[in-house]
Amino acid sequence: MSKVVVGMSGGVDSSVAAYLLLKEGYEVIGLFMRNWDATLNNDIAGNPTINNYICPQEQDYNDAKKVCDQLNIPLHRVDFIKEYWDNVFTYFLDELKKGRTPNPDLMCNKYIKFDLFIKEAKKLGADYVATGHYAQTKGNRLLRGVDQNKDQSYFLAQLTPNQLQNVLFPVGKLTKIEVRKIAEEANIATAHKKDSTGICFIGERHYQEFISNYLKPNPGDIIDIETSEVIGKHNGLMNYTIGQRRNVGIAGFEKRHFVCGKDVEKNVLYVCFGEDNEYLYSDSCLIENLNFISPTTPTFCTAKFRYRGPDNAVSIEYLDNNEAIVKYQNPVKAVTPGQACVLYLGEQCLGSGIIKEVYKNNEKLWYL
Repeated sequence: MSKVVVGMSGGVDSSVAAYLLLKEGYEVIGLFMRNWDATLNNDIAGNPTINNYICPQEQDYNDAKKVCDQLNIPLHRVDFIKEYWDNVFTYFLDELKKGRTPNPDLMCNKYIKFDLFIKEAKKLGADYVATGHYAQTKGNRLLRGVDQNKDQSYFLAQLTPNQLQNVLFPVGKLTKIEVRKIAEEANIATAHKKDSTGICFIGERHYQEFISNYLKPNPGDIIDIETSEVIGKHNGLMNYTIGQRRNVGIAGFEKRHFVCGKDVEKNVLYVCFGEDNEYLYSDSCLIENLNFISPTTPTFCTAKFRYRGPDNAVSIEYLDNNEAIVKYQNPVKAVTPGQACVLYLGEQCLGSGIIKEVYKNNEKLWYL
């Protein structure tokens, strides 16, 4: 009997993954990762501060334990708090300091869930590891999940082919509705648990309040990029992302306003008016940290520039230093430095790079 170690997150997806693997005849072991300190944050000076906040991770562990008890499988717990801080959270803060918008989930998958977790699973004698991701594998290929609304291949696009060896995604062939139905019919404890949203280590907390524990707020001017007029004050560039409309901090204008740029040196936030404003669009970008899961490197394919974003037809020109120029067939809105550019060929996820610079008419956008 093959042994599979399932990453139990305390949610319905990993719960159903474990249940399905049991039904298929595997010997199943649960493993819960604790990646964040449940009670302590550091303030700007580096001092621990209690925020009267209970990390949902602790409730998640309790829920994972309930499910494993129901399924009569063991649950192990491992702490990766230091490793998560060093490889994911420090990266997140460094990117914010540069004025970029990082995606910590990609780094968590790359360095924690499909590296340290797999090593821990092997200590438990695993033949396979499994998670509740909505994705699929076929041979050495990574494919989108069947449920296009829940597909998580985007977040796995910095993994290597070796990291995906002997990995199972049991719910990748299902829709979310089907997963909920299976959980309900099996009376699994997490059947009706709400899906987690947002960045995992922030949880339901106010984003700006959380970030202020680590990066000192640095207020500055909000400037209308078309008139160069100062029209408001921002409370720190790390609190904004390109294309953002809500909670920007200006009011009294008839047209909708959108964040379209940042100048870290001058500490300026640029906004434009109208959702189809030309300052929101670009026609190409430079990506770095290229990673390919596919053995072939594409010249023409499609790209997603953010999770839940549309597929865009692109061509790719490869450069030195593991970089490439991605040219879009049609202009794309709010392409954002720091986010992932994930490449697809039909249902196959080929790999990804991190957006470094954004261009229009072969010139770098000066306001990004």
